Amino acid sequence: MTKLKTQISFAHSPDCDDAFMFYGIASGMVDTGDFAVAQVTKDIETLNNEAKQGKYEITAISFASYPSIADQYMLMPCGGSFGLDYGPVIVAKEDIKAENFGHTKIAIPGYMTTAYLLLRLYADSVNVVVMPFQDIIPAVLNDEVDAGLLIHEGQITYQQMGLKKIIDLGQWWHATTNLPLPLGGNAVKRDLGKEKIAYLTKVVCDSIKYALSNHHDALKYAMGFAGDMPESLVDRYVRMYVNDLSVDCGDAGKKAVKKLFELAVQKQVINSEFNPPFM
Repeated sequence: MTKLKTQISFAHSPDCDDAFMFYGIASGMVDTGDFAVAQVTKDIETLNNEAKQGKYEITAISFASYPSIADQYMLMPCGGSFGLDYGPVIVAKEDIKAENFGHTKIAIPGYMTTAYLLLRLYADSVNVVVMPFQDIIPAVLNDEVDAGLLIHEGQITYQQMGLKKIIDLGQWWHATTNLPLPLGGNAVKRDLGKEKIAYLTKVVCDSIKYALSNHHDALKYAMGFAGDMPESLVDRYVRMYVNDLSVDCGDAGKKAVKKLFELAVQKQVINSEFNPPFM
């Protein structure tokens, strides 16, 4: 009799870099052992909120949201998206000075996103409105808002729409800290236990390694999540955010995540010291 596999949900955002990293599992080329991995794709802010409910065994999250789920989840050392002197950008039709952000309506992709935390670290005062990330560029173009905070592929497509970069928060972060910018990562449920967590972490790591070793095929898979973006731009975006730190964030990645929360405490965005636990 065939042994029934344990169903494990793995949720990630519907952007190209997350899809690329999932390719090893999606293609069946990475052995998942006794687990059947069910893929879920949802907007990152939705995943941030659903993680509070412990909805998925493994889920992509914004690093900024992690303190709210630390009692239920541990951070995986693999699957992270780190900017290397680049990151979320604020764009507008016309130049805007940072000191005017408090009087400028800025569309953001969610209160729990790392992009919004970075904006709060960068600017003393902000006036924001939340909307789905894919609606932000149209809102700026249609004058519904004065500026937009772009994540995902919008970071490299806004110029084609005739928008101007006001600030690249990844460049600001690098100049401030000289560290990679921790944007999002994978979290795994604590109640799975050490043995299962260790095995599933290896599965995720192997999936990323397989995608990197089979870049062409993994890119073709990621194109299915790219809408009408040309392959050259998808490839550029994937290469930006799937790198060695995605395979293992290492000491540099862990230090960067810790620094994110240290600065948030200094700026009084969060109330107390927080040292995020990686498994």
